[in-house]
Amino acid sequence: MSETAFEPEITAFVCQYCGDMAADSAGWNRISYPANVKIVRLPCTGKVDVHHILNAFEHGADGVYVVACPEGNCHHINGNLSAKRRVKYAQSLLDEVGVGGNRLEMFHVTAAQGDEFARIAAEMTERIRALGPSPVRRAMGK
Repeated sequence: MSETAFEPEITAFVCQYCGDMAADSAGWNRISYPANVKIVRLPCTGKVDVHHILNAFEHGADGVYVVACPEGNCHHINGNLSAKRRVKYAQSLLDEVGVGGNRLEMFHVTAAQGDEFARIAAEMTERIRALGPSPVRRAMGK
């Protein structure tokens, strides 16, 4: 596979209140974002665990991001802060094992920010495209 033909597989963990609604808002407003982003809807990003993030990489994701409610505005009080801690920890693990913590990121949006959701999806796609396939994906022959 040549680098120019590489199209990254990206998993986005989103909360049902802000992240998922922002994705819907992008659709309602006909704002396109890369089709390579696979959305995993959660009741709250506080439910995303390091295991879920690492599992996404093990199953072929080249990049992963988490889209949470704005800090101080979580519907589950501090779920997004728990997710933030887990994302930072997972980034350090990914750096430690040679995958790269820069393949994982966390973002905060409101439900009405469909344009921001689309921008984030495009930003992550470009970032991961520049990094190339995940070392985990290459090692598994995917």
